[in-house]
This record gives sequence, structure tokens and C-alpha cells, in this order.
Amino acid sequence: MGNTKRTEADKIEALWRDYKAFKDKHARDALIRHYAPLVKYVAGRVAINLPKNVEEGDLIGYGSLGLLDAMERFDPQRGVKFETYAIARIRGSMIDGLRSMDWVPVSVRHRNRRIEETIRELENRLGRSATDAEVADELGITIEEYNKRVQDMASTAILSLEDLWARPEDAETSVRTPEIRDDKARDPLDEAQWTLRKESLAKSIARLPERERLVVTLYYYEGLTVKEIAKIMGVSPSRISQLHTKAVARLRGVFASGNLD
Repeated sequence: MGNTKRTEADKIEALWRDYKAFKDKHARDALIRHYAPLVKYVAGRVAINLPKNVEEGDLIGYGSLGLLDAMERFDPQRGVKFETYAIARIRGSMIDGLRSMDWVPVSVRHRNRRIEETIRELENRLGRSATDAEVADELGITIEEYNKRVQDMASTAILSLEDLWARPEDAETSVRTPEIRDDKARDPLDEAQWTLRKESLAKSIARLPERERLVVTLYYYEGLTVKEIAKIMGVSPSRISQLHTKAVARLRGVFASGNLD
């Protein structure tokens, strides 16, 4: 079995050589077929919060463009796995495509941002995670209306922890900032900042309310789907989406405030 895996790896390595050195079309097509499942995988992750009028096929279309871009830019000599590099670009292409559709009204964006800001300000003041009732009271609405807004937020906001823990080499996809550095070297400062950010995120996740923490752990660390998590927790998939939205809104608030201790 080890020999089989080695043979497969050798075959992919040879395809990369042919594609990069000679722009071989057959090698390119073979690589596209090999890595196509990455696009479907990322589409499944991005789709956790999307409304029903956004088809998975749209995401796959945008993501396929990201895959092609990743293949064009990828340098096999850097020693980075293509999958790691490509996933960030595929996701970035999907997000760009969704934003170009302009499917979220400005008023809804403002309302979503208000919820995030309220959670951040309230938790900074309390020094702990705020309850739903406390957030609703701060917003001046009923708990029922707050839950409805969070559910709406889950259907209209592109929320993901990947935005918070993107590595330095993913920066051009997630932040679109120009890079002035040696592509073959890791910036020690960037690496240190990324490590600190990851550690801070882990501490922030540990402070989440229990059910939100469980959803984050099962979704991001265990790689389970929304339906699988719903079955484990005995609730509906929409409730899992709601818990995920609350968790990410809290975590984004922590990072936006700079309170990373």
C-alpha cells in the first residue's frame, strides 16, 4: 500500500514538472481532475451560512477559477503542500464571487455589524461571554427578535473562523495586500504573529459558551458537517448554524477589539 501511495505521489510530482516546465495541457487537465474535489470540499465549508437562493453550483464555479489561479501561481519548489495553498485561494475566489453578486442588502449588513459591535462592547464591559438575554436587552429588543436576527445573520453573513486564523502565506487571498518579500522564505515576524494569533484564538474559543464551543470544535477541528453536528447535539441544522454564527461573531469581536489576552 505504501508503494501505491508513493507511485501516486510520484505521478502528481511528474505532472507538476510537466505543467510548470512545459505548460503541458494534458498535465494541466490531469491536475485539475486530481484537485477538483478540493473545490467541492471548500464549497461545503463556505455554504454553512448561505441562503437557499445561492446555489452550490455557483460556489463551485467561482472556486474552480480559484483552483486555476492557484495552479498558475503555485511553486512546487517552496515545499508547501498544494492543497494548503489552494484552499485559501479557492475560498477567496468564492467569497469574491459572492460579494460581486451583491445578494445582501446594505440595511442587513448594517444590522449584522450592529450585532457584532454590541456583543463586542458588552463582553468587554462584562469581562465574560454575554448571554443571549443580555445582548437582546443591550439591543433593546426581545429575546425572540434577537434569535430571529441571529438566524437571519446566519443566512446573510459570510462568517468563518478561517478569516481569523489565515496564515501569512494566505494573506494575498484573504486580505489582498501586496507582498514585498522573498517568496521562498518565511518572515519570522509574520510567523510569530500568526502563532500568537492562533494561540489567542484557541484561548478565546475555550471561553465561549459550552454549546457554541462544541459546535466550533466539531466543525473546525473534527471536520464534521452541520447535519452531523445537529444529530450529535440533538437539534436542527438551522440551530447549529445559529450557534456557529454567534460563536464567530463573538470571536471576531475579540479580535476587532484587540483584547487577545
